[in-house]
Amino acid sequence: MAHIKRLFAAILFLFTIGTFTFAQKDNAHWAKIAEGMSQALIDNFWGANFEGYPERYYFNYKSNLADLTTEHYWPQAHAMDVIVDAYLRTGDKKYKSLYPLWWKGAPAHNFAKEMNPKDPWWNVFVDDMEWMTLTLIRMWESTGKRVYIEKARQMYDEWIWTTWGPEYEAPWYGGITWKTDIEKSKNACSNGPAALIAARLCRFYNRAKLKGGKCKEAYLSEAVKIYSWEKSVLFDRETGAVYDHINKQGEIKKNWIFTYNIGTFLGAAHELFLITGDRQYLEDAILAANYVVEKMSNNRGVLDDAPHGDGGLFHGIFFRYFVKLINEESVAKETRTKFHSYLTRLAHTMLENGINRNTMLYGGRWWKAPADKEIVSLTPHLSGCMLMEAMATLKPIK
Repeated sequence: MAHIKRLFAAILFLFTIGTFTFAQKDNAHWAKIAEGMSQALIDNFWGANFEGYPERYYFNYKSNLADLTTEHYWPQAHAMDVIVDAYLRTGDKKYKSLYPLWWKGAPAHNFAKEMNPKDPWWNVFVDDMEWMTLTLIRMWESTGKRVYIEKARQMYDEWIWTTWGPEYEAPWYGGITWKTDIEKSKNACSNGPAALIAARLCRFYNRAKLKGGKCKEAYLSEAVKIYSWEKSVLFDRETGAVYDHINKQGEIKKNWIFTYNIGTFLGAAHELFLITGDRQYLEDAILAANYVVEKMSNNRGVLDDAPHGDGGLFHGIFFRYFVKLINEESVAKETRTKFHSYLTRLAHTMLENGINRNTMLYGGRWWKAPADKEIVSLTPHLSGCMLMEAMATLKPIK
């Protein structure tokens, strides 16, 4: 009996090694694709990459100088997030070298900077400032440079949290506002990211050696408060849907359900689980993720096409937080396997059909790649980058 047990253990060990080796190869494959798409991002969208624009430290709205508008603040954060992904994946200084340039260029090209001459990072859209804040935290996380997280903390404390509430005011009873000049619209896109920011400032408080101002527990309290408000007002506890907003009349926009709102909601839930250990947060995140998998994948098994505009970014934001949930070993193996298979199917569909393998550009259509000389929008290409970066970090199910 003992020799049978040893034989079984040896077989199990070899199977485990084989699985791990396969997973390594799989991650390497996706990392290679991610690398090509990250380089395509720089080659086709980074303004200073083009002759005649040496100090345009900004990601253009369309490829190859086709659209130089700067009235799109929030995609800058996600473009820089992809650069952070690439730097974390490779350690290559070519990515890190963009950090100080973007730090200079993003506020300089902020279309709303004239509305607040005291600080060019400020924007009339609260969610735009939140995306920037989340990116700055990741820039600190990947470099340890304090100026990034100090700016993120200041933006959250002074410009984001201050739009909360008031909690006694009907029919909203709290909530982070969407836009500073439309105070009575409380949106998922402003509350999910705000909860994420507060949770991360709490989780990184000691590591970042934050001093003065709010204490660590205050950030946790605010994160829980924002998350609980979104769960109570905009989250469907039966289906997992996250509704877009509640307006000044107290009406909830239930026919607007977007992947990015589900992404930040489940991302905030996961962050709060990591801090508190409360499994209810994890269950909320799983329910929300299941809504995307089961209810929003009607394009031959994948998500809707999103070839331009703000919507081009929605799926990518979902991928960013969804992969963290898949990699969370506290989630049941059956659920992780289901989500793992779903994300992998999306990636294969995009790679085989939606990415131009000559240019490495993704135009937002799952089943049709952009032509070699076709103009591509920044937002869908970023979603493609984020899916491939997610696959490069996807862990095997053990």
